[in-house]
Amino acid sequence: MGLQISIRQCGDVSILDLLGRSTIEGESQLLSRYLRELTATGKSKLLLNLMNLSQIDSSGVSIIVEMYVSLKRTGGELKLLSPRGRVLDVLTVFRLLDVIPSFEDETNALASFQPRTCSATR
Repeated sequence: MGLQISIRQCGDVSILDLLGRSTIEGESQLLSRYLRELTATGKSKLLLNLMNLSQIDSSGVSIIVEMYVSLKRTGGELKLLSPRGRVLDVLTVFRLLDVIPSFEDETNALASFQPRTCSATR
């Protein structure tokens, strides 16, 4: 099975539900296109739901890293939700989970995007 992507909105967070595999055989370019289209329309808070992603290779990892860095530079955020199996193994080998925030629960992931209230103290 190739990669299938569906997009949901929760407030100002775009959730991309990934199903199948993101590999160099073309599926990774689909992910890249979706991510670029979202950011081109002003979306800056992205949550990649990896729960049903069965495989990812270096091309898919590269696209995620590129988008993470691009969003971070412009004040946006990219986070990961529920990496499993081989996908979790690959992300662990690349040490991405040390850099890109990852969550097991969608509610917690979405809450992490909420603006933080800061108060000045004298």
